Amino acid sequence: MPQGDGRHEERSEPGGGHDGAAGEGGHGAAADSGLRLDHALKLAGLAPTGGMAKRLIQAGEVLVNGQVETRRKRTLRPGDVIEVAGETFEIDVEAP
Repeated sequence: MPQGDGRHEERSEPGGGHDGAAGEGGHGAAADSGLRLDHALKLAGLAPTGGMAKRLIQAGEVLVNGQVETRRKRTLRPGDVIEVAGETFEIDVEAP
């Protein structure tokens, strides 16, 4: 498949199981309207530092909606389910 599903790609293209809102060009309001994966791990207390969050993500130890996610800047949306080391939580982001 030339385009792939985007789950393991580092570049800013649509993918990761969403409708493309998180990757259209990698800039603009779509990229700013959610919570980054690395920040979510810190907020949930699953990673004490950003460096630890980065290592967990890059090691393939983080699942988003049941799929391994290796992009630390992956934009999460309400309803996304994150799993790390047997701990699971769902994203519930309120609009500003």
